[in-house]
Amino acid sequence: MSGEFGGEKKVNIICRLLIQEYGDVIVERALDPIAELIFTILSQNTADINTERAFNALRSKYATWEDVLAASQNELAQVIHSSGPFRVKAKRIKATLGEIKRRIGTLDLSLLESMETSQAMDWLTSLHGVGPKTAAIVLLFCFKRPVLPVDTHVWRVSKRLGLIPKNASRETGQAVLEKLVPEHCVYSMNHNLIQHGRSICKSQNPQCISCFLRDYCEFYSNL
Repeated sequence: MSGEFGGEKKVNIICRLLIQEYGDVIVERALDPIAELIFTILSQNTADINTERAFNALRSKYATWEDVLAASQNELAQVIHSSGPFRVKAKRIKATLGEIKRRIGTLDLSLLESMETSQAMDWLTSLHGVGPKTAAIVLLFCFKRPVLPVDTHVWRVSKRLGLIPKNASRETGQAVLEKLVPEHCVYSMNHNLIQHGRSICKSQNPQCISCFLRDYCEFYSNL
């Protein structure tokens, strides 16, 4: 059945089915924009539990983001040791905080509130080490902007469903999905595609037979 539906109609059906399975509850994130930015940098190529461990260690060690900026790179790296490539991330965190401080004089991203979404995205991605996914996470969760971060699960599931081209990078996939997914579905789509990728549409041995999206999936139709 996957070939019978055009992009807009298909994505609305998929969004509805995902909501039926996983829900449509928007969980408020307690992090401020700077904290969300740093948390996301720590999460790159790292398991959730290690990201949280590193972030909690950082917040316990330093009282303010100014203290993080003032810390030596070696010290910061040891504090966030559990986050995987910690030396790279320490350098990235210090560079990002330093750029924000130089540009606006304070470690505060509230100026993004008054920007158009595209302008805010450009501003964030111009920071050292901040790509479209990281910027989209900050804008979606801290400013409720209709942007769709594409992590490895969203990227994989979207390609298998045929929502984005098979050869699409995460960056091009994000741009395609943001044009395709209706604004009212953006949050649930992000959350639910991640859930689906973790539970059913896994990288290895996807559970296609038990998947409730198989009638709309190009990957399944080509098996």
